[in-house]
Amino acid sequence: MTTKPDFTEDEWKQIATAPTSAGLMVATASRGGTFRESFSMAKAYTEARQQHGGSELLDELVGGKPEVDRTRPHSAEELTAHSLENIRGAVAALEAKATPEEVAAYRQFVHGLAERVAEAHSEDGEKVSPDEQTAIQAIDDALGEAKLG
Repeated sequence: MTTKPDFTEDEWKQIATAPTSAGLMVATASRGGTFRESFSMAKAYTEARQQHGGSELLDELVGGKPEVDRTRPHSAEELTAHSLENIRGAVAALEAKATPEEVAAYRQFVHGLAERVAEAHSEDGEKVSPDEQTAIQAIDDALGEAKLG
């Protein structure tokens, strides 16, 4: 099993902040609902903690409070680019050092968190807005094709 000490400090920072970066990217894709969307992100971590034992790597990741990237983007485009870079870097670090099962579990966690954030607040009567769908698709692309496998 792979754990935090297997990664450099920078690698672990990317791994730890990529899920919240994905959530923030989705939350800012459409107007409104920021409180509900933030709460849904925290709830995703809580639920992942309750599934303790499935992946030592995920257990370690969700064992504390969610880590947030403190970079301050100047625009929505910059936030998106930085978030996607963070997600790609996290997946690359995991692919280099973690088992395929751990990588798959991480991808599923990040994807699930992004979907949960999108569904936390309806926009214009839609459960998931087109802008949120676009953000989720970009996150999925950054996670790689095996995100749900």
